[in-house]
Amino acid sequence: MLKIGEFSKLSHITVKALRFYEKEGLLIPASVDNRTGYRFYASTQLETAAKIKSFRQLGLSIDEIKSIFFGEDVKKILFEKKNELRKLQQKTELQISAIEFILEEKEMKYQVTLKEIPEMIVYSSETVLTRYEDAMRWIPSVGEECLRLNPGIKCAEPPYEFCEYLDGEYKDTNIRVRHNEAVTTFGKENEHIKFRILPAAKVLSIYHKGAYDTIGEAYAFIVEYAEKNGYEIAGLARESYIDGIWNKESVSDWLTEVQLPIK
Repeated sequence: MLKIGEFSKLSHITVKALRFYEKEGLLIPASVDNRTGYRFYASTQLETAAKIKSFRQLGLSIDEIKSIFFGEDVKKILFEKKNELRKLQQKTELQISAIEFILEEKEMKYQVTLKEIPEMIVYSSETVLTRYEDAMRWIPSVGEECLRLNPGIKCAEPPYEFCEYLDGEYKDTNIRVRHNEAVTTFGKENEHIKFRILPAAKVLSIYHKGAYDTIGEAYAFIVEYAEKNGYEIAGLARESYIDGIWNKESVSDWLTEVQLPIK
């Protein structure tokens, strides 16, 4: 029989870990001295200790090791662990790629984040703008029209409002745009206001500060970022206006979030 210290040395497992494995029912001492509380292990238990250590080095959790010891198919658990590690590997590679992309930039003007947008109800309206700046006057009128049509309708919390440009190319004038705002319920429609379910989406997000005539820089940056980091664009870009003409006197303080749906 081996004292716990001797067993620790032979198994290359700390005494603290052995006590933890005992508590979890993975490696219980062969005997315990009732008077002193000393724990003794059989030499045959070194094989069990080696299995635990091996499984831990593979990244298996205590619960997963317990499942194996209690008869669950070890290949099934290892296959699931392999898939989990593959996903982690892909995420790590994307993180490294993103870091390299940022390091290549001379100036970190934009910081990219990945967001999960849940499914929601939105009301939408489409129009043709003479200039991009006209959106700032058109959007409030859309909200007023929807409210007149649906008194008491409530916006979702947190609020989510954005525009999509529908032309498929840059245009200086006669710009087709769709405005969307998340609400809690469907409402009445007319020729301008329509309700729909907006599916859940993953988006890359950056914030652009300043006038809208320079927002093309933000689009160029986020599209290049997506391409270099292995993302596939999965829909129209979204512009969400945080600050603008309605609450900021200086154009330099206007803040717009650009979201690019990806998969």
